[in-house]
Amino acid sequence: MKVLLAEVDASERTHIQSCIENAGHEVINADNGLDVIDSYLIYSPDLILLDMALPVKDGIDTVFEIRGLSESEEQWVPIILLSENASSKEISKGLDAGGDDYLQLPIDERVFAAKLRAIQRIKKIRKQLYLANRELKLMAVKDGLTGISNRRHFDDVLLKEIKRAVRTQIPVSLIMTDIDYFKPYNDNYGHQMGDDCLKSIAKIMLAQIKRPADLGARYGGEEFAFILPETEMKEALVIAEMIRDSVESLKIPHEYSEVENVVTISCGVATVYPSKKDNVDLLLHSLIGDADKALYRAKDQGRNQVAAAKN
Repeated sequence: MKVLLAEVDASERTHIQSCIENAGHEVINADNGLDVIDSYLIYSPDLILLDMALPVKDGIDTVFEIRGLSESEEQWVPIILLSENASSKEISKGLDAGGDDYLQLPIDERVFAAKLRAIQRIKKIRKQLYLANRELKLMAVKDGLTGISNRRHFDDVLLKEIKRAVRTQIPVSLIMTDIDYFKPYNDNYGHQMGDDCLKSIAKIMLAQIKRPADLGARYGGEEFAFILPETEMKEALVIAEMIRDSVESLKIPHEYSEVENVVTISCGVATVYPSKKDNVDLLLHSLIGDADKALYRAKDQGRNQVAAAKN
């Protein structure tokens, strides 16, 4: 572990540092509260040992500020307060500010070594819990087959972007896509091949959207959708054509298609240009409905093409 140590008494600091290093850990020394905060931000320590009587900024204020800088569970770091003669009121105040434990000086080497081992165990368990929770969060927003965003995440993001667009009066575009003649593909090549086809298509389509704010999602079955914030119709049509072309370029054989002898997609594109007077729900349904109508027009006109929503 990396241990950030801030102890006023020089002899006690040397003793504590020796104990930490004997236990196989690295020590980072700080002289005052401001140094502690700077070192916390620079080195991301695994443990902080903090004298409550630090100069410049005392231990309690330093603890409070560090907790304010910890924006996520992953950034949590245990803090042990150190003092030779702190009152119970001061100790309570330090723990309420965000401290996790208290050690009276001079430290007992055996007790301190045991605390270091306990903190290592806690850190390990917290890391495992963090990774498990992160995996659960990803599962909640990702499609199980293709690995891209699922319908639930799509709905949440589209609603958020429509609300933002109404506030800022910026356009939002939506691309709806559908794999041409996918049922005959599944029926004749089998569901495993169908799943592989969906995964390949999802991957290459997602590669065509470059901005962090853009979102590609599996809308349902063989349908995919792409949210393009701050994008006008002209730009969205270019992106839709790139998506369509990328799928055709995969050249996945499809002998049962009535369009080409490879897998293709059809795309419908719609854009809303909101004003602050617009109703968010109506605008949302209008955008989805218009993109869906454009998609079906692309199918009616022969598939493997992009169609724009009519004004």
